[in-house]
Amino acid sequence: MPNETVNLLPSQILFGFAILAFFALVVMEKLKPYRRFTNTVGKSSFYTNTATFVFNNIILTLLRATSLFFVAQQFSGHGLLSGMANNPIKWVFAFLLYDLSIYAWHVASHHFEFLWRFHKVHHSDKSFNTSTGFRFHVFDLFLEIPYKCLFVVLIGVDAYLVLAIESIQLFFIFFHHSNLSFEQEKSLSEYIITPSLHRTHHSTLRSEHDSNYGIVLAFWDKLFNTRKECVPEHIGLDIVVAENFTQLFFLAFITERHFKRILSVIPNSRKRL
Repeated sequence: MPNETVNLLPSQILFGFAILAFFALVVMEKLKPYRRFTNTVGKSSFYTNTATFVFNNIILTLLRATSLFFVAQQFSGHGLLSGMANNPIKWVFAFLLYDLSIYAWHVASHHFEFLWRFHKVHHSDKSFNTSTGFRFHVFDLFLEIPYKCLFVVLIGVDAYLVLAIESIQLFFIFFHHSNLSFEQEKSLSEYIITPSLHRTHHSTLRSEHDSNYGIVLAFWDKLFNTRKECVPEHIGLDIVVAENFTQLFFLAFITERHFKRILSVIPNSRKRL
């Protein structure tokens, strides 16, 4: 029991740090935002995103954490890294492989229509702020659970290390969604995903938002040629609007194909002219 407490403590500290970072980033972007959105858009975004977080947290967070923890406990003796001693070298390898796996999942979420219908909820935010890191459809998070569990089985690492990596990634999700800009951001973006890179990922234009898929490390986008550096003119999705939590939930069940079909039957006044 004492051993478990010692092991659990670092992951608890990292998770607490990530939550404190969220509040600090919210304050910082209020004081000095990179881009000013209208008061209506900003408030709607924050309230909708935090309501989504509360709902998802109640439904899934416990399931998500316990699933990964249980699977890692059961299979930590198997998998790619199971033969390595539990030391910083193993931690680095585990982190790199985990970050790569989430990059791959993110790419798949943009390129497979079934996954995109849920992931587009995250991209529907017309604002870009720290709370956008909460804006995920519950099914998007649910589908990610078995994927992460499979990865944990294949990699074979300690359960507490998995929770620690999850906490680090949570911090970076808050960080790169923040409506901030700072000195040396350009230099830093060569190594990690910064707000300027991820802002491009939330562009209205598909040619821009199908890029910069990394969560922590900028290396994967460079390696797989998915990096793009530009300042998006507009944030969010063009014809997709969700102004509250209920609309956000049902948005996943209406695809762009449905929108186009509806628009095709509406008479176009320009054609008449």
